[in-house]
Amino acid sequence: MDPTTEAGPFRVLFVCTGNTCRSPMAEVIARHRIAERGWAQVQVRSAGVGAWDGSPASRGALRAAAASGLDLSGHTSTYLTPELVESSDLILTMSAGHLARALELGAGDRVAMLTAFAQDLEDGGAAAGIPDPIGGPDEEYAATFTVLDDLIDRALTRLEPMVKP
Repeated sequence: MDPTTEAGPFRVLFVCTGNTCRSPMAEVIARHRIAERGWAQVQVRSAGVGAWDGSPASRGALRAAAASGLDLSGHTSTYLTPELVESSDLILTMSAGHLARALELGAGDRVAMLTAFAQDLEDGGAAAGIPDPIGGPDEEYAATFTVLDDLIDRALTRLEPMVKP
């Protein structure tokens, strides 16, 4: 996981279930935070283990992102495939189930739950997942957005020694 030895970009993939709530919010937050840090060599995507390709972000996710000045209106969902897993340098999942699916698809040691990676926990299985706000009120989406923002900031701080030129 050392992008400084690679000629290409360092690719981070966020994974949830339908790729309409948590992982799209994580993707837009990470893109914003990466731009703030000036990391041109880091690319971010998201996908879902049960996604229907082409679905838009949920309305709650759109509103939660917009409340922080971020735009999810162009998001379309992507199904998690072996090819997407293979092309990713770091895969961060929202739950243990998503982690298991990424492992089944060949992620190996490039996958961790976002909560475990952000907290630098050795045993990723001990980390809690991020609750899915799908179908909930805007307050649940806002709370999930806040949690993701904090975890992503921590995760990027952990990645900094590997991606900073």
